[in-house]
Amino acid sequence: MIGLYTQPPDGATVICADELGPVIPRTFAPAPGWSPDGHRIKSELDYSRGPEKTWVYGALRVRDGQQITMAASSRNSVFYQQFLQLVEDANPTGEIWIVTDNLSSHNSLSTRTWLEDHPRIRHAFIPVGACWLNLQEGWWRIFRKTALAGRSFANPDDIAQATAVATAQLNARARPWIWGRPAPPTRQLRRRYVYIQ
Repeated sequence: MIGLYTQPPDGATVICADELGPVIPRTFAPAPGWSPDGHRIKSELDYSRGPEKTWVYGALRVRDGQQITMAASSRNSVFYQQFLQLVEDANPTGEIWIVTDNLSSHNSLSTRTWLEDHPRIRHAFIPVGACWLNLQEGWWRIFRKTALAGRSFANPDDIAQATAVATAQLNARARPWIWGRPAPPTRQLRRRYVYIQ
């Protein structure tokens, strides 16, 4: 897996892909964080798979940091194949390696059949429990701050618009993603004093 990041195959493009969500539209303001008597207010747990939920598909091109995103109402094989088509259209030449998790829609029969007609796309599945191997996870953190933090969305169209705007802003200042941690800066030694008599 790390070899794809550090030494990609000649002429190949390495893409890290993942889904974020669900992002749920909300027409009311969030509850205040603290009650008047100083206790933390907890929001009620409300979970359902309604039509208003939106998933955001994302693909990070490692060599230049460019991102492709797509908002979808579900994370099934049909939407995943539409997303793969966007990735293929954005990378017209060479082999495409997709680093992703092994969600059922990524390896379903319909997706495998679709991939037979698109031989340039190859999958590299990360092991279970090793999501940190997918550089897309780091990009999601930046995306959440840019597009989702502190916002309330009235409908899925608002989520799609916020996704498109944030992606364009982040792509404008994109840089290559490099695997590993940079070397720590060299420590500046304090000046030694010389006592003269």
